[in-house]
Amino acid sequence: MAVRSLWIGTYPPAGIGTPPGRGEGIYRIEMDLGTGELGRPRRVVETPAPSFLAQRPDGAVLYATDESETGRVAAFRVHDEGLEPLGTASSGGSFPCHLLLDGDLLYVANYGDGALGVLHLAADGRFVPDEPQVLRHAGAGPDADRQEGPHAHFVARAPGGHVLVVDLGTDQLRRYVRTSAGLEPAGVAATLPPGTGPRHLVLAAPPAPSPAAGGVLAYLTGELDATVHVLAWDAATGTAELVQSLPASPAVPPDRRPAAAPAPSHLELDGRELVVGVRGAGALSRFTIGDDGLLTHRAHQPLPGGTPRHLAVVGDRVVVAEQVPGAVTVLDRSGAVTSSRPLASAACVLAAAADDPAGRSPGR
Repeated sequence: MAVRSLWIGTYPPAGIGTPPGRGEGIYRIEMDLGTGELGRPRRVVETPAPSFLAQRPDGAVLYATDESETGRVAAFRVHDEGLEPLGTASSGGSFPCHLLLDGDLLYVANYGDGALGVLHLAADGRFVPDEPQVLRHAGAGPDADRQEGPHAHFVARAPGGHVLVVDLGTDQLRRYVRTSAGLEPAGVAATLPPGTGPRHLVLAAPPAPSPAAGGVLAYLTGELDATVHVLAWDAATGTAELVQSLPASPAVPPDRRPAAAPAPSHLELDGRELVVGVRGAGALSRFTIGDDGLLTHRAHQPLPGGTPRHLAVVGDRVVVAEQVPGAVTVLDRSGAVTSSRPLASAACVLAAAADDPAGRSPGR
């Protein structure tokens, strides 16, 4: 039986925005890759509001946000008994919601104030005992409630060596370059239509690159305009040009139309398809990727719950963290649910690294 271990991050049991430190933590679940069946969730460590997780490629260290106003990041050594705390560090801002490892640096997107934190790491994965580099940004968007200021939501590395920050509050992809000291601001790579509310992106080369599509495309969710955008990335200039926009959930059956507006969150590539979690619609949206990299909507796949916060493609299935009512759910490519396990305020799914020490222990 082929088994893959999953790390699951959570919000406090009462939900996002409630006080942290109420028993939430990082969980581990085993998934049968053949059947898609999930084992019982097991809390490995209690830690406040670990809403996003990142693991070193060698599996030795796991990092977790503390998505609270004070903004912290925790590090844990992974071993066959679970997780050993290695310390915490400031995230450089408030309400950190995304982490990206880049060698000896850890980038932190702070949603609350839009700051990008740059944390230096020692060779063993611990935090270097210095204050993080903090890169702040100014700006706003037309949505007075959600875009009163910058709200960094995601960090990505792009071809050409640039680091991009997806900013929901300013409708921008902010651009940075790495230096010996950390990161340096390098302007704006793209400005989305006003009110887009960009949240998350993935970059990939189209199956058959063409002059129209360029060498690499960025697929991006607009949380506020409920849209998936496709941008052509120019590595030479570090800029991106909008080439396509589609509704994130265009094929909701009449009897399943949501009371809340669709709000796309996370998206992932699954071979020749793009999978988008759409809150409000309570579903996954699947788009076929054409030879030129452009999208055609293929399927609307309802979920047992209603709030797909995050998802991961694991083998030939999609694993979804359903924040409300609280579950980890597995679907095959047809949209059939193969397994679901209750887990309060599930927020993040991370397939364990191939060399994860905990995955090598007997009986797991």
